[in-house]
Amino acid sequence: MNQITHKTLDRIDRRILATLQDNGRISNVELARAVNLSPTPCLERVRRLESAGYIEGYSARLSAEKLGVGLTVFVQLTLDRTKPDVFDRFREAVAEIPEIAECHMVAGGFDYLIKIRTSDMNAYRLMLGNKLAALKSVQNTHSYVVMEEVKNDRSLRVPETP
Repeated sequence: MNQITHKTLDRIDRRILATLQDNGRISNVELARAVNLSPTPCLERVRRLESAGYIEGYSARLSAEKLGVGLTVFVQLTLDRTKPDVFDRFREAVAEIPEIAECHMVAGGFDYLIKIRTSDMNAYRLMLGNKLAALKSVQNTHSYVVMEEVKNDRSLRVPETP
């Protein structure tokens, strides 16, 4: 089987990806109809896209409010040392903190940008003081509490055929 690259994805592959991203629970028959294929070749394409790693999995979007974790805080974090072992230990520690939804190493005036979800400000203060800021090598943090979520589009733009 040929290896697929983003450059070899055709129009139908891209429509399959966009449609599945919109509705991961769509049946194969409905998907085939949406992309103008018969069901068998459509399923073969989906399996090929899965095995090539374009589709990493399927999930449900949950309500943070209903689950009691409606407070979102972004944190800029700076480490006191920038040695590889310090970064490795930090990554391992962050993976163990369930309130951290996302953690990104960034270039610029600080080392990491972290997205945290908690129930309220008190829970955030406790998590920050007892878990995040307590990690070895954390030099400082700057917190930004989200007052209003203006856009939260978790989907990726599927580029048109080049």
